[in-house]
Amino acid sequence: MTPWDESARRDARVPRAHAYENARPEVQALVPSSAKRILDLGCSSGALGLALKERQGAQVVGVEIDAEYASDAAGRLDRVVNADLDELFADDAGVSALGRFDCLIAADVLEHLRDPWSVLRRAAEQLDPGAPVVVSLPNVRYWETFRELGLRGTWPRHSEGIFDSTHLRWFTLRDATELLGQAGLAVTQVSPQYRLRPGDSNSAPQAARFARTPLRSFLTYQYVIAAVKPSQG
Repeated sequence: MTPWDESARRDARVPRAHAYENARPEVQALVPSSAKRILDLGCSSGALGLALKERQGAQVVGVEIDAEYASDAAGRLDRVVNADLDELFADDAGVSALGRFDCLIAADVLEHLRDPWSVLRRAAEQLDPGAPVVVSLPNVRYWETFRELGLRGTWPRHSEGIFDSTHLRWFTLRDATELLGQAGLAVTQVSPQYRLRPGDSNSAPQAARFARTPLRSFLTYQYVIAAVKPSQG
């Protein structure tokens, strides 16, 4: 890689850092402290996994497509697989090599995949019965979508957020619930992440005031969803 390429990668990474390289307290909140073998899909630089290791002594295996992120995560997690999730979970040997887990996390990654339905379904097969699953997905029903499509007549492309230019799939809460259901997972909790203004996490308290009104889904920027793999029998 040339110095110019390295500089370009750093410049591209900086505006996404707050979204993809933080410890995700809202995700941690739905991960049981009893989880000891965690599979983190799209682990980025490993900040979330490291926080869970420090909090509860868990073993964390991450899968990350970006080589730079994967390299950083390798110094924080127990094991990191640098791979394309769509390709990895289409390969029986690759899936088996991951091992068994008692918790699965897919935080802001499924919307980047060509076939998130198959990936989540195959990943769930590696879970012990009764294992918890935590998924976070941006909500395409957020009010900004109606402004951009209805008023401006365009589908915007940004460096992060709902209109991240690398997103391939989009989900409402109903879509997200169906995604989990087809993977054989039962939803146990939905944690809406409210935001009054895009890009302004400090506006969450104002937006949350509408949580008991019909406007709630239009002010939900993201859903963090807890589910469980039903016990056999």
